[in-house]
Amino acid sequence: MTPAQITLPTPPAALHVLGALALELRGDAPVHRQALAQAEVGALAELIAADLAGFAPEAASLDLITVGAHYDPVELLRPGWPLHRELDQLAARAPRAGVGPGAGRIIAFGAHEAQLPGALSPSAEHLGGPFRLVPFVLGGSEAVAARVGEAFERELLERGMAGAATALAAQQAFGVQVEHARYLTVHDLAAMMAMQYDHAGLATLWPLLETALLQPEGEHWLDAPPEPLVHYTSGEARIAMFEPRAWKSRYATEAPCDTPECRARLEQQHRHFQARQRQIAAVLGAHGIPVNFVHCPDEGRAALA
Repeated sequence: MTPAQITLPTPPAALHVLGALALELRGDAPVHRQALAQAEVGALAELIAADLAGFAPEAASLDLITVGAHYDPVELLRPGWPLHRELDQLAARAPRAGVGPGAGRIIAFGAHEAQLPGALSPSAEHLGGPFRLVPFVLGGSEAVAARVGEAFERELLERGMAGAATALAAQQAFGVQVEHARYLTVHDLAAMMAMQYDHAGLATLWPLLETALLQPEGEHWLDAPPEPLVHYTSGEARIAMFEPRAWKSRYATEAPCDTPECRARLEQQHRHFQARQRQIAAVLGAHGIPVNFVHCPDEGRAALA
């Protein structure tokens, strides 16, 4: 699966350009800080703004909104882009005084008494990964944002390396060992996640995830035995919990199983199936998608509709 195979619509106009500074960390090095104090975050935000203007000069006329914290990819890739939306909503309260004509504001949120504002605190459940993201939003004129967004979609994945000063500032601020620092749009991030899931044996789940992320009001079926049966609809993922007879008729259709060896194989197959259900439910939950296990006495699709 390649980025070219993934159809990614533009994020909502109200949010304009959504992206992140991606920090690839040395896997065995400790992470000393998850969030920066308000007094510390401005310097990093200014470096990010300068980098982004280097990729598309018109970005300097847009407001840059960011936060002095780093997150796991699953915290950014959620239906409705809630982390970016939270940044946008918090920034709406910031004053415009003192900003010259044609210049965008730099709005950077940091921690006060170790607490980030709103819903910006990174999840303790997803700490510790080697790939961390500092999200940003660029907002302002929709026409300018559209042009900048198009430029970023063309350029960032190929040549979006952060400046050396930015990478060093992030490394020192967060107390991490940064091997690579680059910029990504949320579309780039989704494409990278799709490939990671492909390599992890979860390629069949990605189209359902993609629907939930990019068309939350849409629907999608994962109906591909031996995979579990899953229906994304009405903003939730419904996973079929089959009764034994229904499960056997769908997943174990061979001749009647009347020997101890055959029954042992069936039991093992069913345990593997249940583990796969749990894995899929965990991935969906990590992306903020509600999961509902639905009892299915028969083939399942009717119960999940």
